[in-house]
Amino acid sequence: MRNAFIDTTAALLDEDPRTALVVADISASQFAPAGHRHPDRVLNVGIREQLMIGVAGGLALTGLRPIVHSYATFLVDRAYEQIKLDLDHQGMGAVLVSIGASYDGSAEGRTHQSPGDVALFDSLGDGWRVRVPGHPDEVAPLLRHAATGDDPIYLRLSEQRNAEAYPDADRLRVLRRGGPGAPLVVAVGPMLDATLAATEAMDVTVAYTHTPRPLDTLGLRALAGTEVVLVEPYLAGTSSALVSRAMADVPHRLLALGVGRTDLRRYGSPADHTRWHGLDAAGLRRSISAFLGSTRG
Repeated sequence: MRNAFIDTTAALLDEDPRTALVVADISASQFAPAGHRHPDRVLNVGIREQLMIGVAGGLALTGLRPIVHSYATFLVDRAYEQIKLDLDHQGMGAVLVSIGASYDGSAEGRTHQSPGDVALFDSLGDGWRVRVPGHPDEVAPLLRHAATGDDPIYLRLSEQRNAEAYPDADRLRVLRRGGPGAPLVVAVGPMLDATLAATEAMDVTVAYTHTPRPLDTLGLRALAGTEVVLVEPYLAGTSSALVSRAMADVPHRLLALGVGRTDLRRYGSPADHTRWHGLDAAGLRRSISAFLGSTRG
């Protein structure tokens, strides 16, 4: 996904004089050729993530479309106040593109883990669009579409990936359909493959999206029975309020799966963290089976 982002951004800088890029050392060497071609629109501010966001806000005020890039924990957690003030409060849009996701950099410790990034954007209101691709081939179309507009957009890249790409999954895309009234399982971004494996032979409908914000609430209402399971690659429960609001007039039960809220205080590999948080196929199957079994005997 990171390579797809770099290649697409370099192409956008060549094609569209409105596009600009702001980085804080991360990936700066990969963008060096583009910087030589467009020194006025490729800016490396050094290890100053708050300044990176402030510069992006200034570029947006001039009419440029800034793409801003770093690890999620530096781009979002560390620079949250600047996102709130220099972009959101000013009504300015930018395309914020992160790598590292919840725990891709787990070997570097807690400083490189950002499971709460999407929840932070939710705290700013309904204006931010969030894209969470599940495959490298979904990155370029999402980024190109984001670059053409003015909306504030967060594009969350990960080293985790699904086997297949579904570029058209901005709405809930059904990949497995259960019987009438079957529980709905919604998988976001790179959680799809594990979710499909976990629900094999279960009578459930599995739907996929790479666009959790805005969430396809019309599709959710059309597909959901009385039980909904969310499987998200970030903080568990991040989208619970949206689901509850969308189905406020429908009796339902909700299971929200994702990264746990307890700091594990452990290093380990990304695969270790996936297992520890119960987000591998075996862990998801245990959680979903227990949830559905609690009302089905």
